[in-house]
Amino acid sequence: WITWVLEQLNPCQSRLFYCALWAIWGDRNRRIHEGKVSNGKEIANFTSNYITELTGFEKRKSANIIENKRWQHPHREFIKINFDGAYNESQYCSASGIVARDAEGRVLLSYSEIQSDITSVFAIEAIACWRAVQIGVDRGWQSVIFEGDSLAVIKKCNTKGQDRSMIGVYIHDIQQKISEFNNISFQHTPRSANNLAHILATETLRRKEEVYLEMEVPEYAKDQRRYDRLREPD
Repeated sequence: WITWVLEQLNPCQSRLFYCALWAIWGDRNRRIHEGKVSNGKEIANFTSNYITELTGFEKRKSANIIENKRWQHPHREFIKINFDGAYNESQYCSASGIVARDAEGRVLLSYSEIQSDITSVFAIEAIACWRAVQIGVDRGWQSVIFEGDSLAVIKKCNTKGQDRSMIGVYIHDIQQKISEFNNISFQHTPRSANNLAHILATETLRRKEEVYLEMEVPEYAKDQRRYDRLREPD
């Protein structure tokens, strides 16, 4: 029956249908295990809000100005780690791209990896963020800014408490990893200021070649690295 429904509906209708089923199932579990009861309108609102988050409908003010924003150097002792995800829906294949730079704009590390069986862009963005945090923590960097262009993922990383969405397990692990660090932040940036991580992710997905480089980026990303390192005039 589920398969038949998928064949009858378009992608937008399918997303609504399955998210509604998931929301009803979650409500059933809360009724039984937590004694919490929601009415139909509340479940419908939850479904609508979740779909908005899932499909990445992010409100952006002053879009023309924001889209031209460039990557910004972090302050003094900070390391900035940018992350991004790329997704091939037809093949259920995805890739994450990560680049770490210092206050002078020097690349400390560039990294990418390929994932399979990921079901949404939303999930791969969360995985890219999770991997960026893992790299920063493993390196022992104490003052770190994690920056990405997924507003939903950044908001979740900055929100305390349990996350019940499809990426909740990654958000929980991120919060656990940074719990002992005091000088870590998560910042949203437009795609135009996240291009180096974006190029790493998209080219890794296209070439099917993962990257791990110290103090360097792949040849195809060097022009963007040079552009980002130039400071904008005051």
